[in-house]
Amino acid sequence: VQMGAVKKVNSFLTMESENYEGTMDPAQVPEHWPQEGEIKIHDLCVRYENNLKPVLKHVKAYIKPGQKVGICGRTGSGKSSLSLAFFRMVDIFDGKIVIDGIDISKLPLHTLRSRLSIILQDPILFSGSIRFNLDPECKCTDDRLWEALEIAQLKNMVKSLPGGLDAVVTEGGENFSVGQRQLFCLARAFVRKSSILIMDEATASIDMATENILQKVVMTAFADRTVVTIAHR
Repeated sequence: VQMGAVKKVNSFLTMESENYEGTMDPAQVPEHWPQEGEIKIHDLCVRYENNLKPVLKHVKAYIKPGQKVGICGRTGSGKSSLSLAFFRMVDIFDGKIVIDGIDISKLPLHTLRSRLSIILQDPILFSGSIRFNLDPECKCTDDRLWEALEIAQLKNMVKSLPGGLDAVVTEGGENFSVGQRQLFCLARAFVRKSSILIMDEATASIDMATENILQKVVMTAFADRTVVTIAHR
């Protein structure tokens, strides 16, 4: 057994549990929150562990509803740490993020993470069907799913597959190209109807043609949504 693996296991065993419940009752959160997509970042300070130095210090920003904002910086400058802060996956030890008037530190984690959308550099698909990957809670009609696929320019490809929406997706989506997986993630974000979309290096691993599709969709289908794009260029 490698010592690095043992240390990693020990770090998980000693890690403090997340404040899953928050201080707000889920019933207090408006049904369609966040409806506007307004983001206020007040003196945000972030670190990964209590004994580590801050990776972000006193960050301030105001993002208007529906605004498209780009965050650029060199590798290691804290860009992805900011995206993780929106989902409370890092320790916000000072300052706060307020979305549509609610301090996200008060929200139950499931509520927070289910109401925002994110597209990462490495697109994630799950073993199952295309339908499950677009709408895991089975809340949407087939028409809505086909609309999302058409917007992401995947409709014809999915229609050609045996089963259509019920076509098989292998573990990690390995039966699709990286570009196709990223477009599936974009379609999933559209289906969720979240007013806020975080794109963390979403175009770093895809070809130029797919990047052009993604950028076009963001500026049209997501025209009324707040989009925060994080990139190194």
